[in-house]
Amino acid sequence: MKRNMILFLLCQLLVLPVAAKEKAAQVVAHRGCWKADHSAQNSIRALELANEMKVYGAEFDVHLTADNIPVVFHDSEIQGIPIQTSLYADIKELKLPNGERLPTLEEYLEKGKGLPHIKLIFELKSHATPERNREAAQISVGMVNRFGLQDRTEYITFDLEAGKELIRLTSGVPVAYLNGDLAPERLYELGFSGLDYPYTTMKEHPEWFAEAREYHLTVNVWTVNDPEQIREMIMQGADYITTDEPSLALDVAGVVVD
Repeated sequence: MKRNMILFLLCQLLVLPVAAKEKAAQVVAHRGCWKADHSAQNSIRALELANEMKVYGAEFDVHLTADNIPVVFHDSEIQGIPIQTSLYADIKELKLPNGERLPTLEEYLEKGKGLPHIKLIFELKSHATPERNREAAQISVGMVNRFGLQDRTEYITFDLEAGKELIRLTSGVPVAYLNGDLAPERLYELGFSGLDYPYTTMKEHPEWFAEAREYHLTVNVWTVNDPEQIREMIMQGADYITTDEPSLALDVAGVVVD
């Protein structure tokens, strides 16, 4: 009996490191790896560098122009010109800080298709009306599908209308909500696969980690750049950490699970 108990405990010790590794948080490069030389937020180069760093995914932001061309950029304006009310022809030659031309979604996905080991974390930006949000979702999903990237694209959005349309248009593709104002139970009822909330929100609602697990929702925390905060969120049970410091986050995540 005693011998059997010793064998059981030894088996448990062997299994624990494996279980810990399975629970390690994945790292998402916020707007790609943009702090490196010759890179910029949401640039093609930032996507390439994120792939080279072997993070889980590169997050990027998409707006529709007035003539329905999706472009990759975070802010609502580029060089003082509003993106969503401008024709693509009026902004297409504008440059990012690293000298790259403003990328279209088509160009970004084309590059991403050739980088098969990284997930594309597609943030659909909020548009002016519910109808425009639905239209942006339809155009976005259609283009991702045309490139055959359904299995490598995960959608996130602040806008509920866009989120609902993304859920309706996709099957089994992750769609997470960013705004931080809904509890996991409500997100589950709406059909979201996960919550993608800021650090301050998850700090205020630590109970949402357990509630998310109860409803089989993933938890991503953004934008976490401090090593202690990264460690804290991983220990709480975050599945993903979105960060401007992906190399640092990879190091911290490795220490937490070792």
